[in-house]
Amino acid sequence: MLRGLFVTGTDTGVGKTVASAALLHRYRADVPLRYWKPIQTGIEHDDDTAEVGRLGACRPYEVLSSGVRLAHPVSPHLAARLSAYTIRLQPLVDSVLAEAGPWIVEGAGGALVPLNDREMIADLMILLGLPVVVVARTDLGTINHTLLTLEALRCRSLQVAGVVLVGSKNPENRAAIEQYGQVTVLGEMPRFDPLTAERLADWARTELDPEQRLLERVR
Repeated sequence: MLRGLFVTGTDTGVGKTVASAALLHRYRADVPLRYWKPIQTGIEHDDDTAEVGRLGACRPYEVLSSGVRLAHPVSPHLAARLSAYTIRLQPLVDSVLAEAGPWIVEGAGGALVPLNDREMIADLMILLGLPVVVVARTDLGTINHTLLTLEALRCRSLQVAGVVLVGSKNPENRAAIEQYGQVTVLGEMPRFDPLTAERLADWARTELDPEQRLLERVR
């Protein structure tokens, strides 16, 4: 049985990678967390694993680099098709079960991103069995996108651990997400400029999950 958290988002580019690094900073002193991104597309342009290593100030053993790595910055099912490759979930799950955790696992895009002809990221979440942290924007449209994501997770019996909002603080949107989504907002992360490991660590240690709601989930 895996321990840790699965980080998903309401959209691509919403801030999952930065939030994953922030979670490592937040709980490193309490839990020997490791990071893993099972599926990465557009690897010729972006390497989220390397970025988490940088932003999380990770030691080499804290980051698992193996997984599906595909060219073309498109949905995994299309990137796989363009590469004449089929993404199979069970081998991915078996590979991480052979490793020591607990884990911060980052998904590709959102919960319903397709991976092959019949499976989506949510199916990978189900196989891994980890509580899910949803990363969402703070600005216009976030209420609908976040509530839809929460509904998609819960109708698959996935456990929602909380929401991390990214962007300028918006008290009304935060309150609506908590009320209508029946979920805890774990933190409101600004868009750092510049984005450095030091600034992210300072924010995470003071502003992310201040009540330590996630601690027992990641142990």
